[in-house]
Formats: sequence, structure tokens, C-alpha cells
Amino acid sequence: MEKVERLLSIIMILLKKKIVSTNEFAQLFNVSKRTILRDMETLSLSNIPIYSIHGVHGGYGIMDEYKVDKRLLSSSDLENILTALGGLEQILISEEVELTIKKIEAMVSPLAPKSSIQLSFYDWEGRSEIIQTLRTCQESILKRRLVSFDYIDKNGTATNRIVEPYQLHFSETSWYLKGFCLHRMSNRTFKLSRIDHLHMDEQTFSPRDDLLEQEREASYQPQLVAIQALISPSIKDQFIERYGRKSIENYSSECLLATIYVPQNSTGFQFLASFGTNLKIVEPKTYVEDFRNYLNKMMDIYS
Repeated sequence: MEKVERLLSIIMILLKKKIVSTNEFAQLFNVSKRTILRDMETLSLSNIPIYSIHGVHGGYGIMDEYKVDKRLLSSSDLENILTALGGLEQILISEEVELTIKKIEAMVSPLAPKSSIQLSFYDWEGRSEIIQTLRTCQESILKRRLVSFDYIDKNGTATNRIVEPYQLHFSETSWYLKGFCLHRMSNRTFKLSRIDHLHMDEQTFSPRDDLLEQEREASYQPQLVAIQALISPSIKDQFIERYGRKSIENYSSECLLATIYVPQNSTGFQFLASFGTNLKIVEPKTYVEDFRNYLNKMMDIYS
């Protein structure tokens, strides 16, 4: 274990416990007592309020004033924070999030019951592969440095971009980078999985104050079309999660009638096609025709 990691671990332990002996620390980190003494000196010089108690039951502690006042947050509050951070850690895979979790855990009583909520996400291999892209984007945002990369859009067109990075955005299953593209001279959103050869440049930039307001005005929202579809009871729950119970009504003993809003383009068609034979669009006829053409093109691939 590196010294910085050990020092950080010492702080986390002292935040959670009252007094810890030199022997305990030495055995825990597999180092000598002299090394622990030097670590304590280092922490003291760094203005961490470490104090020592001599005697048989002595050891090291950290002043209560340095610890976060737990009265501001109940045990339930802390458990809720840990639950949320646990979900964030799964999709972000960040050392910063892991460190924050350890800090919050240090404030929670070891006797406290475990959270009644558990968050789970698909452990896709690609998620771990994208971590370096995430870190580079995050660092460039904090340091206000330009990023350059090759970008392949949904049509397969490759372009080279230079971007002022402003924000990372996670939506459903994917990460996106929002920024000002110097190639297009406008606000753009880039899907991280379509970015290749990402590089953080030395050149810095001054943030555009009106960026977020411009983005709200210029953000593309596809036109949604109200459609009616007969659906199998087996996928009722998926429609309830996305559109609510009011979107579904009884139709027959074998199927339900769902009224939903989807774009009349490939995005909407892909979504509807994911339900396979459990869904049949009935209205409007123009949507049915476009969807049929989309399915026919899929069939042509395999003919």
C-alpha cells in the first residue's frame, strides 16, 4: 500500500473509531511502529487534529470537532446517501465516489441496519472500458482545457472534433459529453462510446456563460406521435414504468390497449420493435405503414 493510501485509510479509521493503538495500525498495514509514528507526524503537519493518549489503553485519535456533526443527518439520511452513491459508483466507476462512500460509512454506526434499498446495474464489460474516456473528460472539464477526438455519428460518418467540454451526462445506459464544438461552432452532445482517440489539449478556454441557456433553446426534441398498440399482458409492467397506468386500458381477454407517445423515426421504431410479437400497432395508419417499412428493411437483411 502506498503512503498516501495508508494515510487516507488512517484518517477513515480514526473518523470511525475513538482510539486506535500503534500496534493495531502496524498490524493492519503490515508496517513497523516507527512507520506509524512518522505517519502520525505527517498528518499533524497537514493540520489533521491527531492527538495521542499514553498508557496501556493508549493510542491515537482525531478531535471530535474535526468529525462531521452527525446530528445534522439521521442514520436514515446517511443510509439513503450511501444507497445513492452505491448506484453512482456502479455506473461511474470513480475513485472519488469510492472515497466519498468510505467517508460516509465512517459516519454510520456499525450496528445500524443495512439499507432496505439495493441498486443493481448490468455489469457490461464496455462500461469498464469507457472509464478512461470518462476520467479524461472530467479532468478536462475541471481544468477548462480543450479536448480533441475522432467522432463517428450514428450514420457511420467520421469527423475530427475540437470541443470545449462543459458537462458529463448519464442517460439510461449511456454517458454523453456536452460542450461547444469549435468545428461546428455550436453546442453539441457527444456519446462517449462513439468517441475515439480522445486527447486533452494544453490549450485552455474561457467558459461561455450563456452555454446552458443556448443549449436549452437549441436542444433537439423529436416530435412525438400518439399511437395506439395492442400489447401482451406480459409486457404491461414495462409500459407502466415508462408511461404510467393511465396509458393502458382493457381491450380483450388476451391483450391490452396502450396509448403512448413515440417519435416517428428509427429511434421510435427500434423501441417498438424491441417488444417483438408482444406488440401490434393499430393507429394511426401512417405510423403503421412507416413501421412496416422499417421491419421489411430488417427482413431484407436476412432474405
